[in-house]
Amino acid sequence: MLDLITAIIKPHKLNDVKEALLANGVEGMTVTEVRGFGRQRGKTENFRGSEYTIDFIPKIKIEVIVTAETADHLIAVIAEAAKTGKIGDGKVWKYSVDSLLRVRTGEMGNEAV
Repeated sequence: MLDLITAIIKPHKLNDVKEALLANGVEGMTVTEVRGFGRQRGKTENFRGSEYTIDFIPKIKIEVIVTAETADHLIAVIAEAAKTGKIGDGKVWKYSVDSLLRVRTGEMGNEAV
C-alpha cells in the first residue's frame, strides 16, 4: 500500500525539509510554488510609506509518494523540519494511492517508488 504525503510549508523551510526527507530514505519529491491563506487571511505590509494587503501568501507544496508503513513517520519528519513556531507554518496530510506506475520501467506498486 502507498500513500501520497502533501505538505504546504513556508518557502524558506524547503531546504530543511528536503534534507530531512533525504536523510530518512526519501528518494524523490515534487515541489511546487503555490499561494494561499489560512486563519491569518493574508498579511498587511508597508512599502515606501504605503500600507498594502497581501491576500495570498507565497508557500511551497511538497508531494512525496511513500509506503504506507513509513508515511506517519515521514509526516512527523516534515512537521519537525518545517516548524518555526509562528503562524503560517503550514499543513501536512496524506492520501492513499491505489495505483502507481513507473513509466520508464513499467514497475508497479511499491517497486515503482
